[in-house]
Amino acid sequence: MLHNPRRRKLVLKPVVANKTEQAWLESFVEYLAGECHLAENTVMAYHRDMKHFWEWRGNRMVSHLTVSDLADYVDWLHKRNLAPASMARHIVSLRLFYRYLQLEGILLKNPAELLGSQKLWDYIPLVLSPKQVDRLLTAPGQGDPCWRRDRALLEFLYATGCRASELATLTLHDIHIDEKYCLCTGKGNKQRLVHLGNRAVEAFKSWVKNERDDLLSRFGESNYAFLSYRGKRIRRERIWGLVKKYALRAGITMEISPHTMRHSFATHMLAAGADLRQVQEMLGHASIATTQIYTHVDMSRLKQVHAKYHPRG
Repeated sequence: MLHNPRRRKLVLKPVVANKTEQAWLESFVEYLAGECHLAENTVMAYHRDMKHFWEWRGNRMVSHLTVSDLADYVDWLHKRNLAPASMARHIVSLRLFYRYLQLEGILLKNPAELLGSQKLWDYIPLVLSPKQVDRLLTAPGQGDPCWRRDRALLEFLYATGCRASELATLTLHDIHIDEKYCLCTGKGNKQRLVHLGNRAVEAFKSWVKNERDDLLSRFGESNYAFLSYRGKRIRRERIWGLVKKYALRAGITMEISPHTMRHSFATHMLAAGADLRQVQEMLGHASIATTQIYTHVDMSRLKQVHAKYHPRG
């Protein structure tokens, strides 16, 4: 089996007593990372999904499960009140697992292929209003440790539409501050150029000049753009925590995450007249169908177009 030597090997905790089937799961995760070249966060998400599958099946043999059994698993997932996107991913991970068992010659048929997957574009993303975004971006203040870093982080999330994991791995070489763009590495190690607005540029300059250099003087050199208060690369989980912290301070009561900033970025771009293909490129979506989930929330623009061009508008 091929392995990517640059990827960190995932440490798996046993989830069943059946050693043979546990070995299947471990080799499946290695297959995703080594041969499918999926991003580490994606591999970890699929592994978590499979642990849910393991929990559901109990002592039943994977090779003995039928399509009807797997349909019961989907129903079990529904009862856990998962988000539509999580539901769809759970089904995809199960399909991939059974497909892997086919490739290894363990199974002849793949009953998971017959499972339906929810359409992701039926999911309505949570989007902040421009006023809510303004309150959130200005929430970090001088009483907060590394408040300039936090403002720069929030500005980058909204200016670029980057995922938290993409922001956490940005290096100084990726950010061309004078030219106002950065090189973002997304899923599958695909790179894309993302524009930076003036506010994001100024916030980043302030963070570098007033806080980042001080951290480096105390903890040593680091090439990562955004650092923790100990001078290390900031973790994706920390970015999530900061967004929730400042959202609460900004009076935003809805449950948001860094991905909400990505949703808001895309929706606001479309509302201002950006082309769908351009937004697809900026988000790094492989399929335009994924980007289309944002079009339905732009009702204000549709109303304006209808009023302007329809004879009875």
